Amino acid sequence: MKKIILIALILVTGTVMYGGDQYVRILDLRDYWKFMIGDDMRWADPNYNDAAWEDIRVPSKWENQGFHGYDGYAWYRKGIIINRSYSNEYLTLFLGYIDDVDEVYFNGVRIGRKGNFPPNFSTAYSSERRYNIPAHLVRFDKPNVIAVRVDASMMDGGITSGNVGLYLRQRDFAPDIDLEGEWKFRVGDRPEWSDAGLDDSDWGTIPVPSFWEDYLSGDYNGYAWYRLSFTVPQAPAGQRYVLSLGKIDDIDEVYINGKLVARTGKMRANPRYNELQNSYNKERYYYLNEGDIIPGKVNVIAVRVYDAGGEGGIYSGTIGLFKLQTFVSYWRKRSQGR
Repeated sequence: MKKIILIALILVTGTVMYGGDQYVRILDLRDYWKFMIGDDMRWADPNYNDAAWEDIRVPSKWENQGFHGYDGYAWYRKGIIINRSYSNEYLTLFLGYIDDVDEVYFNGVRIGRKGNFPPNFSTAYSSERRYNIPAHLVRFDKPNVIAVRVDASMMDGGITSGNVGLYLRQRDFAPDIDLEGEWKFRVGDRPEWSDAGLDDSDWGTIPVPSFWEDYLSGDYNGYAWYRLSFTVPQAPAGQRYVLSLGKIDDIDEVYINGKLVARTGKMRANPRYNELQNSYNKERYYYLNEGDIIPGKVNVIAVRVYDAGGEGGIYSGTIGLFKLQTFVSYWRKRSQGR
């Protein structure tokens, strides 16, 4: 019965493919949203009364809907109800293209952002917005509120074009431990940034995966580091993992709990002699040794990245940990055509 329902959804709503995952639309949000110019963080609250706000069509430039010549902050809000039948699914919010910067709240909790708000402004107008919705934030069969904070500094503004809707993310191969989301991030290169005990509380954050140009002012080429603290459940003795870091532009070194465990490409003392080996389009699957991951305790991944030009960073693909048995079984079936 579930397969029949899924086929019906595909026929009625269509699908899109990104990074090997298939997305099926279950709610079309190309509709009128509540809208107000200005900036007030109370507007992220799902209980805020927005009855006096304007109604505005999404997607469309706000300049085309009466807000002629307006540059600055504005907010969108939309109430939706999600059927409980989707409670075990991966849900993703598509918001198309937003000019220039945005951050998105679901029931009052930020679930994603693109670009940087003033004073360290950087635009992300050319990046499509897709934000995963954690299941624990969803009030199934009850009203939920999406709130989108936007800043447009010049020319067009708002949720301007593209797919806008709620989608099921159908993952061909989901990790046992998902590590997508906000990671600590810092431009530069210091050897101590690999240390597990480093105080990184003053670092910025960046969604992974994404190009770092979406969050930096201008094009940045050079070194940067990512860090993430995480825990894994207790496991039987000898449990091994495979770390998936998607695609990285250009080369990387990976440290877990301060230990270098993997690399792609070669970094030299003089970056002019770094060996890139066309690594920017290679999926990173790193086989970890027993003991690299400590069950039941906080582990720290630190990823050193060097970008030689163009866009950079951990930019696409699956980010997470697979149990070795799960990983091998999947690829064995793939090789046998099953």
